[in-house]
Amino acid sequence: MKYFDFELCGVKRKLPYVEVADGVVLASFVCLSDTELVTAAAPELLKRLPEVDYLMTAEAKGISLTYELSRLLGMREFIVARKSRKPYMQNPVSHTLRSITTQKEQTLWLDGCDAEKIRGKRVALIDDVIATGESLAALENLALAAGAKIEARAALLAELESVNRKDIIYLKEHYVFRPMPDGTYEPVSSI
Repeated sequence: MKYFDFELCGVKRKLPYVEVADGVVLASFVCLSDTELVTAAAPELLKRLPEVDYLMTAEAKGISLTYELSRLLGMREFIVARKSRKPYMQNPVSHTLRSITTQKEQTLWLDGCDAEKIRGKRVALIDDVIATGESLAALENLALAAGAKIEARAALLAELESVNRKDIIYLKEHYVFRPMPDGTYEPVSSI
């Protein structure tokens, strides 16, 4: 297996190259269970965030980052949009998306109780990586449907066209690759 040498906030990792679609290869970045990386990077991302009332993320790899940010901010809780409708949800709000990493259509659900919490509140949307922006857009649509005020869109990494977006906060550019005939990988800026 081939690896991409990666560093963020002094933490080094060897990320495996993973083909996620025909001719599209990612250096697979997974921060979900990486306590060392999340605790090193969260304070740096926090320095760039505006003041907010809530942090919101999708039920995905951004959960551990959002937890650590909320802990550093002294927040009692953060909001998680779920990937399936749960029986306990009352008056849920939903939005359907297609993400580069899931490769299929999925729906995010926000419990009506959580929607009430963020109504009229300043919210920062948090993710691990922003690539095409589909996941972020779905999260934003949920927050807006609940009446939240979006103050920030933030992630550890940005890929593809998201690198040039002025409306997101991120710590580092990450790459998407295409496989070359000689077995190497070449970074691409769009897919």
